[in-house]
Amino acid sequence: MNYGYVRVAAATLELRVGDCGFNAKTIIETLKEAAGHGAEIIVFPELCVTGYTCGDLFLQESLLRDATDALGMIAEAAAGLNLLTVVGLPYAVDGKLFNCAAVIYEGVVLGLIPKTYLPNYSEFYEARHFIPGPSPECSFTAKTPSGQALFSSATRFQFDDLPEMILSVEICEDLWAVIPPSSQHVQAGATVIANLSASNEITGKDDYRRSLVTGQSASGICAYIYACAGEDESTTDLVFGAHNIIAENGRILAESPRFKNGVTYADIDVRYLSGERRKNTTFRHNMDHYATVTVNRSAYPAKSHTNLLRRVDPAPFAPSDPAARAKRCEEILTLQALGLKKRLKHLNMSNVALGISGGLDSTLALLVCAKAFDLLKLPRSGIHCITMPCFGTSSRTYENAGKLSRLVGGTLREVPIAAAVNQHFSDIGHDPAIHDLTYENSQARERTQVLMDISSQVHGLVVGTGDLSELALGFATYNGDHMSMYGVNASVPKTLIRYLIAYVADTCGSKDLTDVLYAILDTPVSPELLPPEDGVISQKTENILGPYEAHDFFLYHMMRLGFPPEKILYLAKIAFEDRYTEAELTNWLIVFYKRFFANQFKRSCLPDGPKVGSVALSPRGDWRMPSDASVDMWLRGVNLSF
Repeated sequence: MNYGYVRVAAATLELRVGDCGFNAKTIIETLKEAAGHGAEIIVFPELCVTGYTCGDLFLQESLLRDATDALGMIAEAAAGLNLLTVVGLPYAVDGKLFNCAAVIYEGVVLGLIPKTYLPNYSEFYEARHFIPGPSPECSFTAKTPSGQALFSSATRFQFDDLPEMILSVEICEDLWAVIPPSSQHVQAGATVIANLSASNEITGKDDYRRSLVTGQSASGICAYIYACAGEDESTTDLVFGAHNIIAENGRILAESPRFKNGVTYADIDVRYLSGERRKNTTFRHNMDHYATVTVNRSAYPAKSHTNLLRRVDPAPFAPSDPAARAKRCEEILTLQALGLKKRLKHLNMSNVALGISGGLDSTLALLVCAKAFDLLKLPRSGIHCITMPCFGTSSRTYENAGKLSRLVGGTLREVPIAAAVNQHFSDIGHDPAIHDLTYENSQARERTQVLMDISSQVHGLVVGTGDLSELALGFATYNGDHMSMYGVNASVPKTLIRYLIAYVADTCGSKDLTDVLYAILDTPVSPELLPPEDGVISQKTENILGPYEAHDFFLYHMMRLGFPPEKILYLAKIAFEDRYTEAELTNWLIVFYKRFFANQFKRSCLPDGPKVGSVALSPRGDWRMPSDASVDMWLRGVNLSF
C-alpha cells in the first residue's frame, strides 16, 4: 500500500544547445535512472529537447523537425517504465510555433501543453519566436509522433489507480503572472503542478523563485514540481542554475543545489492534499473547459515506497530547527498570556488561583500567568499558587513547586487535603486501602474544590493547567482537574510543553529559575494520586498510557491531517524506527483510539482557553464529535494495517 504517496522527480540534464538527438539520449537515460529509483512522475526543464537558448534557431525548420523526431524517440523509450514524463520542446501547430510541454506515458504523447504567458522584456524575447497558447475554451488535438494528442493548457492527467493524483502543467513565466494558470488548474482539481522552467540566475533570484513556488503550492493546496534549466544552456548572455524545487502545500520537500545538474526526488502525498481541500470550505472547484486524460496504470502493480523520501517528524508539534522552535515558543507563550490577559481585563480581576504540583502542566500555566500579569502591569503577588499535598505527593515535586512559586513571585499557599479526602472516604463508605479510581478521583476533585473556593476568597479566576494531550486521551478527572475558569494549556500538547519550559529556562536570565525548571523537566510525568514508593514517584503516566511523544504523533496525524489509522501506523514506524517496536506502536495506537473515542464527553464541556496551534479540541470551534461514536472502524484499521 502506498497510502497516497507518489514519488516525483525534477531533472536537469546534460544537453547540447540545438542537438535534439543528443538531448533525447540524455533524457532517455535519465528516465531509466528515475524509473529505477521508483519515480512515478518526472519533469524536465523548459525547451529541454532543443535547449532554451537557441534564439533564432527556433525559426529553423531543421531544428523543429529534429525536435519532433526526438519527442518520438523519448515516447518510444518511455514504454514499459510506468513513468509519467513531462518534457519541453518547440512545437508547430497549424503554422504557428508554441513553447510546449509534452506529457508522455507508455510510448504515447498524452497531451501538449502550450505556454500561456511569454516574457518579452529585459533578457527575454520569447514573443520573437513563439505565440501564446490558445485560451482554454479553444482546445483541439494536434498530430504527434504517437498519434493525435490533446493540445490545451486546460488539461488534467489523472491516475486511474490513484484518483487523487491529478497533474496539470504550466511553463516558467506562467508562474510569474498575476494569475498563474496553476491557479485555474488547482480549481479544476489538479493536486500536482509541473512547471518546466528556464529561469536564469541573478543575485537573489533564487529566494524569490523559492517564495513563488512555496507560495503557489500553499495557496493552491497542491504539490509543485519545478524543474529548471542548467549549466549547459548557452552563456552568451545568461547563466542558468538548475534550481529544482519540489514543494507541497507551502513546504519544500526537496531542493537541488544550484549550479549542478542532476535529479531531485521527493515523495508527495496526494491524499493529504485532497484531505486539506476537503476541510477548506473556501477552496472552490471549477472544471469548465478542462479535459481529463486518464493515465492507465492498472497494468502495473502499485508502487509501495518502503524508503519514504520525505522526513517524518517524530515531534510534529515543534519545529526541529532550534531557531524556528525558539520563535514558535515565544509566540505560543505570548498567545497564551494574551488570552488570559483579555479574560482578566474583561472581568476586572487582579488575582488568579492555580494548583502547583511541581509537574510540567502547572509549571507552564504559572509561567503564562506571570507573563499575563506583566502585560497587565499587575503585581505577581496576585498569582495565588496553591500546593495541595496528599497521599501521592513526593518530596521532589513538593519542593520544586515551592521553589518555582517563590522564584516567579507568586503568593504560595499550602493546603494539605489528606484529612479532607479521608473524611470524604468515610462519608461515602470507601476503604482508603483500596487504591482504585474512587481513591484517585476524590483527590483530584478535592483539589478543584479548594481552588474554586480560594478563587472566591481572593475574587480571582481559577486557571486550568490541563493540556491538549490529556484532553485527547481523557486523562483528566471529570469535574476535577478537567474543570477551571480558563484553561491556558488547552491546545498545547505535552511534547510541546517540554520545549516551552526549556525555552523559558534558557532565556529567563535567572540561574535559580533555570535550575528548578530543568529539575521539573527531569521529573517523570505523574498525577501523583498513588502513594510513592520509598519517597519516589510510583505512578508514572507514560507507563500507563504509553509515551506522550507517540500519542502526540497519533493526535497530530489524525486531527490535523485526517489520516486513517493504517497510514498513521506506517508513518509512526518510520518516525520512531530506532525507538519503538511495531508491536508497541500498534498497542499504543489502539490505546489512543479507544481513549479518544471514550472520552469525548469530557471535551464537550471544556472551559474556555486560547487556541495556539493548528490542532485544538474546543467543542466551540475545532472539534465537534458525538460522545457515543463507535471506534470499531478505526480499530479495524489498526489491526489490518500489518
